[in-house]
Amino acid sequence: MPEPCGPRYAIYYTPAREHPLTVAASSWLGRDAFSADPIEDARPEADVRLTSEPRRYGFHATLKAPFRLREGTSVKDLEQALSRFAVTVPLSDRVFENRSSRRLLCARSRQSHPNLARFCGAVVEEFDRFRAPMDGDDLERRMSRQLDEVETTNLVTLGYPYVLGRFRFHMTLTERAPEDGRAAMRARLQGRFEPYLSEDYHIDTLSLFVQEHRSADFVVRSQFGAALKSAV
Repeated sequence: MPEPCGPRYAIYYTPAREHPLTVAASSWLGRDAFSADPIEDARPEADVRLTSEPRRYGFHATLKAPFRLREGTSVKDLEQALSRFAVTVPLSDRVFENRSSRRLLCARSRQSHPNLARFCGAVVEEFDRFRAPMDGDDLERRMSRQLDEVETTNLVTLGYPYVLGRFRFHMTLTERAPEDGRAAMRARLQGRFEPYLSEDYHIDTLSLFVQEHRSADFVVRSQFGAALKSAV
């Protein structure tokens, strides 16, 4: 059976393009998520392999996982809804403090901050009306993972297992490291990103990413906040 056609969209958080953390993460991943143009990548081959999957998605934290648009909706409708949501919901109240930034960057956090988790849950539910149901093959592939009953229900009803009570805010920088190498990788990431983790990070924008086709990278299409409403 052929794969579903058409672009996929995702609602992510990412700092501004010029923010030092974004610049550092783009260098680490070997691409700038704000542009479809390739950048010169002189990284060692081991680092290229280590970042192959997160590189495709760009530096981000998932709020609403990738989805295709439901029939009868358009990307213009989605962007208008994001613009209204970003203005009416106080985004900047959602923050992760510098004391937890190291953990959030280097690994999935063990628990979510309640306010942040509630906000991200609101994003998931508010924009689910734009999500087309997954086709049978995609659903079967995703359900082949080791999901518990709650995660399976989340996948079927909201398109992603790790939402609501299973949500953990994180910004992925590597493939999953073997257990015996995780401590060394965590130390390496902390050393590399330490200069950028001294501030509190506010969820002050929502970013709409687009993947034009299955083999394409995800790219920022537009960002929304109280003072950000136009396409990038």
